[in-house]
Amino acid sequence: MEISSELVKKLRAETGVGIMDCKGALQRANGDLEKAKQLLREEGKELLAQKGREANEGRVEAYVHHSGKVGVLVEVVCNTDFAANSADFRQFTKDVSMQIAASAPRYLSPEVVPQADRDLEREVYRHQLEKEGKPAHIIDKAVEGRLAKFYTEACLLKQPFIKDPTVTVEDLLGQLRTKTGENIQVKRFARYEVGVGA
Repeated sequence: MEISSELVKKLRAETGVGIMDCKGALQRANGDLEKAKQLLREEGKELLAQKGREANEGRVEAYVHHSGKVGVLVEVVCNTDFAANSADFRQFTKDVSMQIAASAPRYLSPEVVPQADRDLEREVYRHQLEKEGKPAHIIDKAVEGRLAKFYTEACLLKQPFIKDPTVTVEDLLGQLRTKTGENIQVKRFARYEVGVGA
């Protein structure tokens, strides 16, 4: 039986399984989509049924500002090459690379900020608040408030999105995860600027 490419794409979109496996399952199921899904499940190949699965696919996006003075590389990973090649995923990686170029984040997220950097920021904020004459009983809370603001400036995922500041980069990432049903992560990034850094 001849299996249409549209049917293969539909099964792939619903299961996350590779094209050849989808085609083979559809052939064995005589074109019955639900039966093909069941066959893939029985073979343990239906990736979308596996929560927390490994993200080994994705894209490396490059962006160079028109001035030629700022360049960015960002790696975004997901579960399937199908998702990695989708228009939504490609748009997200482009947007994130431009975000990095424009907003110069130092870290990916608050969780990866080194403890020494957190301690230094806290110390600076404490001294600022003491100089401002703030009462001792509110300084600790105010320090944490300023640290949270630091995260929104220094951490990529916490930054307001440059195209729509009402959402964060983390919000965009969440929307893409929901839309694709994939475990998508911004893995790492590098930002280069002429005359800045080593």
